[in-house]
Amino acid sequence: MSTIRLGDTVPDFEQDTSLGRIRFHEWAGNAWVILFSHPADFTPVCTTELGLTGKLQPEFEKRNVKAIAISVDDVESHKAWTKDIEATQKTVVGFPIIADKDKKVATLYDMIHPNQSGTATVRAVFIIDPQKKLRLTLTYPLSIGRNFDEILRAIDALQLSDACNVATPGNWKNGDDVIIPLTFQDEEVIKKKFPKGYRAERPYLRFTPQPDK
Repeated sequence: MSTIRLGDTVPDFEQDTSLGRIRFHEWAGNAWVILFSHPADFTPVCTTELGLTGKLQPEFEKRNVKAIAISVDDVESHKAWTKDIEATQKTVVGFPIIADKDKKVATLYDMIHPNQSGTATVRAVFIIDPQKKLRLTLTYPLSIGRNFDEILRAIDALQLSDACNVATPGNWKNGDDVIIPLTFQDEEVIKKKFPKGYRAERPYLRFTPQPDK
């Protein structure tokens, strides 16, 4: 089995979820997608993560992002777990949780790492663009909860980079200055592309105000 790499078209699949059966590519439509895996239902770290995802739904919708979770338990277990998540995390789980009891999706996306567990999925995150291309992955061990602010920040950076042909510096946040990529060398082109101007700390390190602000 080969690992999915950045830029690859992600595998399609048909599977049951807590909100009905889906074919993944069709369900995704023209949206960005966050696909994130969970070792099992009724586990403490996962409960907090799904709660955070529910609370961030309005932010995802602003960015044309659909969230979808996956766990190796069945649909009835997912539905029961959803009630616990909503009660303890004070939110609504309005996104589907894939029922992957046969581990078909976990295998397709290489979510089971034997040195962590032979049966449970690691905490994998796949950010997928509207062309169904894998754009970013994050992999956490079973015991460590994910940073959903970072997931949102990464989506902002990816969408800005696509729209404006820029790069983002370390710790960049929406509204900060961005970097002019080295592919831009012609000064006339740079002036037209980045009319707000730029500052060059080195010939290869050029900052410009965020173009869409």
